[in-house]
Amino acid sequence: MTTPASSPLQALARIRPDVRAMHSYVVQPSTGMLKMDAMENPFRLPAHLQAALGQRLGSVALNRYPGDRIADLKAALAQYAGMPEGYGIVLGNGSDELITLLALACAQPGTGQRATMLAPMPGFVMYPLSAQLQGLDFVGVPLTPDFELDEPAMLAAIAQHNPAITYIAYPNNPTATLWDESTVQRIIDAAGAQGGIVVMDEAYQPFASRTWIDRMRAEPARNAHVLLMRTLSKFGLAGVRLGYLIGPSAFVSEIDKVRPPYNVSVLNCEAALFALEHTEVFAAQAAEIRVERATLIAALRQMPGVEKCWDSEANMVLIRVADSARAYEGMKNRKVLVKNVSTMHPLLANCLRLTVGNAEDNAQMLAALQASL
Repeated sequence: MTTPASSPLQALARIRPDVRAMHSYVVQPSTGMLKMDAMENPFRLPAHLQAALGQRLGSVALNRYPGDRIADLKAALAQYAGMPEGYGIVLGNGSDELITLLALACAQPGTGQRATMLAPMPGFVMYPLSAQLQGLDFVGVPLTPDFELDEPAMLAAIAQHNPAITYIAYPNNPTATLWDESTVQRIIDAAGAQGGIVVMDEAYQPFASRTWIDRMRAEPARNAHVLLMRTLSKFGLAGVRLGYLIGPSAFVSEIDKVRPPYNVSVLNCEAALFALEHTEVFAAQAAEIRVERATLIAALRQMPGVEKCWDSEANMVLIRVADSARAYEGMKNRKVLVKNVSTMHPLLANCLRLTVGNAEDNAQMLAALQASL
């Protein structure tokens, strides 16, 4: 009996059509380059802490699944963030996984009624992507030309679409905007009146002048439907991949049900605990980055060819130039990688996103930009 020959194309047809039409997330090759495209902390651990961390990680029981140390990490994060009483924490492999878990928990498969996710745009690319992959409809509400929240448009969209999840990035990526507190609260109120969840995405909190957790403590009833999402990536541990979601215990216990078991490795857990024991080191790094951010913005606003440089409350700066593609390629040829965000949204036409680094990195980036305009 002859076995019929298999066809890779036939097997590929089993993959969802929308997935086959997608592009994978591409990390730009950066060997030999100054990497200023991913909002990473430019500072490594001091040598004595590197040695101490290495010794500690070497003693971790790699033969065992993660156990009680996960509870220790949750307690340390709760203390670090100032988590309110009656709240709980869900851990994720970066905030990306938490966004996926939220979408998964709120999707309505088999009901004939698709749930909706809503967010201001331009914003974090993982919001619409997670909605697509988990079967939610996504509604993007354009920001104003100066990247402020369009409050009437947001309120109208919430009333029309009744979103299950509304994301407010605080500050926003890629615009680095920290939106008006009163405006944000009115949007939160509107979503709550519809029975929706609001997620305050504070990925860039170490560089911002405000945090929404203060409002959650001050007005718990008004913010009872609000979840606070953070990551240790911008804290200084991008390579560790650890995100956390804070919210009322009743909420987080439901979201925790869709979390894969052992999603945070013992090494990631121990590295995060170690870092939280040395928060003063990372706080000093963030303070230096904030100082360098002000210097960088001042230099960009004096540079001929930079048409606009927006204020920033994150470790990135958004600028507009005459030809972002030419400037990007020119900087790349000069061994400096930045992010050309001009194709992400019409409001970002000819915009580049620059990471804020240390003084030396910023000087090299500025020189490459000036030579590329």
